[in-house]
Amino acid sequence: MRLAILYDPANPEPPSNPAAMQKFLEAAQEAGLQAELISPDDFERLPQFDALFIRDTTYINHYSYLFSSRAAEEGLAVIDDPVSILKCNNKALQAQLFWRKGIPAPHTLVVHRRNLKKVIPAIGLPCVLKLPDSSFSRGVVKVDTEAALMQEIKRLFEKSRLIVAQEYMPTSFDWRIGILDRQPLFACKYRMVPGYWQIIRHEADGSVSEGATQALPLEEAPQAAVQLALRAANLIGDGLYGVDIKQVGEKYYVIEINDNPNVDAGNEDGALGDELYRRIMASLLARVRRPKSGK
Repeated sequence: MRLAILYDPANPEPPSNPAAMQKFLEAAQEAGLQAELISPDDFERLPQFDALFIRDTTYINHYSYLFSSRAAEEGLAVIDDPVSILKCNNKALQAQLFWRKGIPAPHTLVVHRRNLKKVIPAIGLPCVLKLPDSSFSRGVVKVDTEAALMQEIKRLFEKSRLIVAQEYMPTSFDWRIGILDRQPLFACKYRMVPGYWQIIRHEADGSVSEGATQALPLEEAPQAAVQLALRAANLIGDGLYGVDIKQVGEKYYVIEINDNPNVDAGNEDGALGDELYRRIMASLLARVRRPKSGK
């Protein structure tokens, strides 16, 4: 059985570092999968494979989504599947989904040009503004004043007709709960960059700072957070997700659900070690072996 892993070594912020990619290849071999790293130039080769594992940035207007959609059409097992990419790359949709399904989340408002006056009464200040498809802390800003709010909304409207405004919850770390096949996979604390309000800080000169990552055994993570993450991720599908959760006292709030979550050697694998890679490869193998539904 052949596995294609979509990976771009030139990506400055890949979801897996080179050491993790090597571990994925080794885990695939152990599982009996013949794995091969493929590039955007290999689109026409997809039908030659049995499964596709995307370890590249996923956006709707990006080749990764085209690869996922083509793979699904060809009957390949796919992580990330196109439906998950669509849902996870739309934070406005997620906000509405959390509200409808009763998922605890910070106060959130989907902002458009006709409801600007509702932002401060509904969310308050300071607040966080996000583009619907923001990732790696890009397209996310915190504003403290009404003037800054209007200025940033105007700037973001140049990129999107919708903006997500969210209550600001200051914490020293975020929980990241990994979910796979509707089961908890790993738990991490993503600590904020020292002196900053996010886990990643993009400097004006293009440099990037990141807070520390601390992986914990699932049984040591708060079970309320783990179960909330599972409940939220199950609204998306049965793929591989990273659910970001804020802890305020004894209460937990889902910030967002990410497809294509980071799996970096030395970070997310800190508790499970090589078993993390084996479990993901085992999931892909099981998906390949699933009976195909008849037409």
